[in-house]
Amino acid sequence: MSKWYEEAVFYHIYPLGLTGAPKYNTEETVVHRLRDLEPWIAHMEEYGFSAVYIGPLFESGSHGYDTRDYRVVDRRLGDNEDFRRFTKLCHDRGIRVVVDGVFNHTGREFFAFQDLKEKREQSSYRWWYQDVNFGGNTHYNDGFYYKAWRNCFELANLNLYDEGVRQYLFDTVRFWIDEFDIDGIRLDCADCLEFNFMRDLRRVALEKKEDFWLMGEVIHGDYARWTGDDMLHSVTNYELHKGLYSGHNDHNYFEIAHTIRRQFDENGGIYRGRRLYSFVDNHDVDRIVNKLREPADLLPVYTLLYTLPGIPSVYYGSEWGVEGKKEGANDDFLRPCLSLEELEKQPPHPELKNLLIRLSKLRKETEALVHGTYRELCLTNRQYAFARIRNQEAVAVAVNNDEGAARMEIPCPAGGSGAQEILTGREVPLEGGKLIWEVPAHGSAVFRIKQG
Repeated sequence: MSKWYEEAVFYHIYPLGLTGAPKYNTEETVVHRLRDLEPWIAHMEEYGFSAVYIGPLFESGSHGYDTRDYRVVDRRLGDNEDFRRFTKLCHDRGIRVVVDGVFNHTGREFFAFQDLKEKREQSSYRWWYQDVNFGGNTHYNDGFYYKAWRNCFELANLNLYDEGVRQYLFDTVRFWIDEFDIDGIRLDCADCLEFNFMRDLRRVALEKKEDFWLMGEVIHGDYARWTGDDMLHSVTNYELHKGLYSGHNDHNYFEIAHTIRRQFDENGGIYRGRRLYSFVDNHDVDRIVNKLREPADLLPVYTLLYTLPGIPSVYYGSEWGVEGKKEGANDDFLRPCLSLEELEKQPPHPELKNLLIRLSKLRKETEALVHGTYRELCLTNRQYAFARIRNQEAVAVAVNNDEGAARMEIPCPAGGSGAQEILTGREVPLEGGKLIWEVPAHGSAVFRIKQG
């Protein structure tokens, strides 16, 4: 029996941005902005999103990844009761909830770092941080050195070999499950975390909740190192993310096809059997509409996101084609406050809504799109078709990045006798064992293969 996360379509929310919370946490009182997200739950349900990754959530000084307190919701967003209510409302609509686990580092205001500053060599938390050296210093002039994430000294690296740190974080995860009934954790900077810590975290989490999901942020490297039966369930597929936009910008579907063949081909794919987390944008990278030279390519990009092997995720606002581009190191434009009501009335790219709703529905109804093997059917620089096949069930997908329509002759997979194209509802007969279809410029087609 498959797990919920294998079949999930995720919606990704950066709550401090979406709710318009202040950039710096100088609030003296709790402001209940999480309640403003409750109308977005019905929006998620309408689009067929079955899970939400929302984070960071816990008390911090600024962007959320400089944690002050792992067990209190950021006062700019609300209180623990607000998030408990949000989770319940999601669960009532069949939507699972995943939060950020920022376990590589803490903010300087975290209690253990404050104790280290005050008591120095006598601190009980001296070994909670990496490379503490009382003969050194940083630009904060604390009178000691410590290792920081990418030398950003507002983010002090935790020592995950220390048993005190490990047990504190494991107890925190138990607390989150008991307090909020969350369904999973996205591990920030998983490519920096200690491997045995992640193995033990999986054991701890699954002891509390047997279908709990652990996904790691990994940008470079062999994803198989982080995923497996005793490790994380999934990691971010940055390799595919890059191909999805550059393969369209360069009119080079060979890049996407090569990536998928290498990762998931039924004969030799290095990540066969693994479920990587797929996305076209997120809170750290430019919006997909800003990456694409031709915005019309949004349609084939999202068709590929939903139908290629992986667990698809859509970043809030991008379901309408909202823009957002980094300015240097400033991520604020990627994390905007949005009005659900205004975007529903005037979406920048209204053509996306129908596509995403239909693709979510198809994934829910079609095991082949979730569990099926991948098979390439035809490939040129500007046209690409593949199948997802499970037993006698098959779906074929065709995309076109050309400025003109393309007549494609697609070998019918799994011994099919014909097909229905789901975006138009049209029947497609076979000609010489092939599906003949004119794919629109910058367009896509998805075929449910008929048997018998």
